[in-house]
Amino acid sequence: MGGLFIEELSLSHFRSHRAARLELDGRPVAIWGPNGAGKTNILEAVSMLSPGRGLRRASPDEIARKPEALGWKIRADLQSLHQVHEVETWAEPGTSRSVRIDGKPAAQVALGRIARVVWLIPAMDRLWIEAPEGRRRFLDRMVMSFEPRHAEAVLAYEKAMRERNRLLKDMVRDAHWYAALETQMAEHGALIMANRLSALHRLAEAQDGAETAFPSAELTLRASDDAELPIAEGDLLAAFRDGRPRDLAAGRTLIGPHRADLAAIYTKKGVPADQCSTGEQKALLISLILANGRALAEDFGAAPILLLDEVAAHLDATRRAALYDEICALGAQAFMTGTGPELFAELGPRAAAFEVSDADGASRVKEHL
Repeated sequence: MGGLFIEELSLSHFRSHRAARLELDGRPVAIWGPNGAGKTNILEAVSMLSPGRGLRRASPDEIARKPEALGWKIRADLQSLHQVHEVETWAEPGTSRSVRIDGKPAAQVALGRIARVVWLIPAMDRLWIEAPEGRRRFLDRMVMSFEPRHAEAVLAYEKAMRERNRLLKDMVRDAHWYAALETQMAEHGALIMANRLSALHRLAEAQDGAETAFPSAELTLRASDDAELPIAEGDLLAAFRDGRPRDLAAGRTLIGPHRADLAAIYTKKGVPADQCSTGEQKALLISLILANGRALAEDFGAAPILLLDEVAAHLDATRRAALYDEICALGAQAFMTGTGPELFAELGPRAAAFEVSDADGASRVKEHL
């Protein structure tokens, strides 16, 4: 089995980094430094080696280093299943981001074929108590790790839904205007739901088959308003057709995959995640990320690259050590950030170590051997 890891990472005018270069060897990566020094920016750069807008969901112009605003570029040598790929992604001012793999222009979805990247950031700590949209996004990122083309189905569904919503807002009642759009929504919507359910099944298997220090979660998919959640293409098509009168009154589509919500129960206690303590909620999230990693190690052939921002902040030393042991056992290149080296003491020589500091308004990266 070949591994999946970054051998070299270079950043140019990316966020706070005017220029940075990290040479890596597949071990986990511990990154420490004061708040605001630019640690998370390194993780965000790695997240751009996967399809989408990265862990901050930022536009290309937002990423460019200020005040220069010259555009930005990320380059990586990526070891993926016994092959080394040169990956480049960049954006000039006012343009969308471009991708090049092994010197050839590529679509973003192609990144998902050679690398799988999974992340956990502090903004997700409120996942179980925030609005359903955040949980859908969290789930769909995990789904994309298993099936990179899932993003295309989501985009196609949302495009057709926007056009249908425009008709609804204009109070168009002629059924002929809706037929083709609803057919597209049903086709792509059924694929979205099938992908989501398949991912939940893989996560359940990965949790059930593992001895871990982190609690397992029982995951289900439901409608955000506790209404019906059609899954099959025919059921979705009928729901869109039958729901037109209600949708016309609301001016938007009220049923479909975009109304799905991810529910979780702390399995051992039988308690819904939103009623668990802050520490338990964090532990459940870490458990899901690790389960995602185990499942991908089987399906893709290598553990994904993990991005764990400030992951140790809410963990005591025992659980922190358990997390590091699991990451190393998984064989994952995990990029982890923290404010000081003491947070990574339990890793010892099992990790590469870098200190990030701010000097004259630019981030500096120093390797600790």
